[in-house]
Amino acid sequence: MTVTPIDTLDEFKELINSGKVICIDFWATWCGPCRMISPVFEKLSEEFADSGAEFYKVDVDEASEVSEEVGIKAMPTFMVFKDGEKLGELVGADPDELQTLLSDNISA
Repeated sequence: MTVTPIDTLDEFKELINSGKVICIDFWATWCGPCRMISPVFEKLSEEFADSGAEFYKVDVDEASEVSEEVGIKAMPTFMVFKDGEKLGELVGADPDELQTLLSDNISA
């Protein structure tokens, strides 16, 4: 599974209300820790490929209306949604915590 960019607020709202588990990496091009953990998020998207969960990225500068909608204050921030509800959140570039966030909120 690849990680797909979300570009608009409408797209974001449609995805989080799709009934699927949606995992999102809120990041910025200028954020060093974001660039460090991005390959980890991509690898985890492959590990969870059979779970039905979908993986996305939001560039907080390019899609500021999306980051404002969910109140992003620091990058990277990872969020997991299903049925319009936030299931979990992680702020920071901690690979172990990211693994835990996804494992706790994705049923394989």
